[in-house]
Amino acid sequence: MHELALMEGIIAAVQESAAAHNITRITKIKIVVGKLTMALPESLSFAFDVLVADDDLWKDAKLEIEEKDVECRCRACGRCFGGLPLGVFSCPECGAASVEIIHGRELLVDYFEGESLDGEKDRAQDRCSAS
Repeated sequence: MHELALMEGIIAAVQESAAAHNITRITKIKIVVGKLTMALPESLSFAFDVLVADDDLWKDAKLEIEEKDVECRCRACGRCFGGLPLGVFSCPECGAASVEIIHGRELLVDYFEGESLDGEKDRAQDRCSAS
């Protein structure tokens, strides 16, 4: 279950950014997860719940997960395509096996929202990546 380690990295990155923005309570976090990471959204959500359960910084925080499908571009003919079975990376147009993966490997924090000591709401979009 590598999702636990991934979520630990995400939480650490958000906590660091929250401190830099003087955020004392995180209310929402949105992450983007590419399908090629093989990270299961249900497992990420479970790991999040376990890791933040007793932390006041994360009290009642909501996690939103956006899954990114695999999208490729053929280096031979330039066609963009997706929807292929995982592990199949040949162009459906020309058959070339030389493809560039455009989307599907993402694992990043899109944004998080929180409150500062004075009750002001803030939104940070540092695009922190967790690895």
